[in-house]
Amino acid sequence: MSAKIISGTETAKAIREELKVEVAELKEKHDVVPGLVTILVGEDPASQSYVAAKNKTAHALGIHSEQVTLDVDTSEEDLLALVKKYNDDAQINGILVQLPLPKHINEGKVLDAIDPTKDVDGFHPVNVGKMVLGEQCFLPCTPHGILELLTRAGVETSGAEVVIVGRSNIVGKPIANLMLQKRDAGNATITLCHTRTKDMTAHLKRADIIIAAVGVANMITADQVKDGVVVIDVGVNRVGVSKTGKAILAGDVDFDAVKEKAAAITPVPGGVGPMTITMLMKNTVQAARQANGL
Repeated sequence: MSAKIISGTETAKAIREELKVEVAELKEKHDVVPGLVTILVGEDPASQSYVAAKNKTAHALGIHSEQVTLDVDTSEEDLLALVKKYNDDAQINGILVQLPLPKHINEGKVLDAIDPTKDVDGFHPVNVGKMVLGEQCFLPCTPHGILELLTRAGVETSGAEVVIVGRSNIVGKPIANLMLQKRDAGNATITLCHTRTKDMTAHLKRADIIIAAVGVANMITADQVKDGVVVIDVGVNRVGVSKTGKAILAGDVDFDAVKEKAAAITPVPGGVGPMTITMLMKNTVQAARQANGL
């Protein structure tokens, strides 16, 4: 029997409708309009696309959105000055500096300069530390989106064996930490696999839930998973181009084969991807509430 498809597109749509109502109520009842600024350095096409999508989503939800594009040769000093400007701007609740940055700019230094109360990407060390401790903070957007997908799909995580493939600071490490905590979509037993894992298949075969975030197309195959597994595929890999010139994408999991064994699975595209921008918006609204004591 084929797996239930966990649609990030539909889940994100539902959350955005909730946020639209919340933003309207903030404006009507408290005269508060959440504000987000996105800062892009250079003209990387993928980054331009991401930033455009973020601004389009913000406007659709009623969030005040500003977008600043800087020349690729902008100095680190000038970028830090711009971050400080928005740190001090009461109209802006969330600051997002689009990564990657040019090589002459220290990404860590820039991210550290963002006011933690406006760090809606959840990358500032203060927020990372609070996340690890289980304290109130902005959660990183992709892991936050994964939690929402699992919760809204009714996936039981308490006591589950969860195998995460990939140990990045953006997905692997934070989702591992979040799912072991005493929280919704938590209380799981976590195994974190990576390039030095000796027998990955042995770990995958005992998993109740697999989260794949490695960036290798179709790396996880049907013979590596057990019947009834739940699969969250974070990978987005370009594997070709269609006749119309559109990129053909594949996840880290062999979707067509694995869906015949899985209980539930996210597609690529249309799975985790749509959730990331949505959770950025959720964090921005949360930041506005906090800034106004709501």
